[in-house]
Amino acid sequence: MSRAQILLIAGDFVEDYEVMVPFQALQMVGHEVHAVCPEKAAGDTCPTAVHDFEGDQTYTEKPGHNFELNHDFEDVDPADYDALVVPGGRAPEYLRTYDDVLEIVQHFFEADKPVAALCHGLQILAAADVLEGRTCTAYPALEADVIAAGGEWEDDVTCDGNLVTAQAWPDHPEWLAEFLDCLGTDVEHAEPAAADD
Repeated sequence: MSRAQILLIAGDFVEDYEVMVPFQALQMVGHEVHAVCPEKAAGDTCPTAVHDFEGDQTYTEKPGHNFELNHDFEDVDPADYDALVVPGGRAPEYLRTYDDVLEIVQHFFEADKPVAALCHGLQILAAADVLEGRTCTAYPALEADVIAAGGEWEDDVTCDGNLVTAQAWPDHPEWLAEFLDCLGTDVEHAEPAAADD
């Protein structure tokens, strides 16, 4: 798949790195990414939250950037997309209450298209009832949610068929590499230019 059409589902207080990094990285290697949010249109923004791991019993939360959406949610037809990205943060907790969001997620699983989800994004997948029999991971506190939804828990970045999951943004390098493999993306590195003598 040389150039994929990828759908990214965002929402208010999506985790900053978990939306910004895949959005930019996937475009960098040539894919087209449509970032959408229910009840919002292209040009609208979602405030983000930075979740950090500083030695406390759970993550800390700080204000992040305003993430600008580039596509209208109401115009999304999941059949037009080759793959789906579901970032974490606080957004999945409320995004999973939208039937349209759950139906979009279900389409990608029914069509066996690549899906990359991490951290609290698995809350949406659990609500969409697509984790039965799937090996996956999420933010560690969601292990019980994944198991209750019929998933098999792993502690590491996991690729089960076309589902790629990770626990949080520190997993970006491995998580994105696995997703690019699922997409069939070849990343070519140019040879450095020879120095002039």
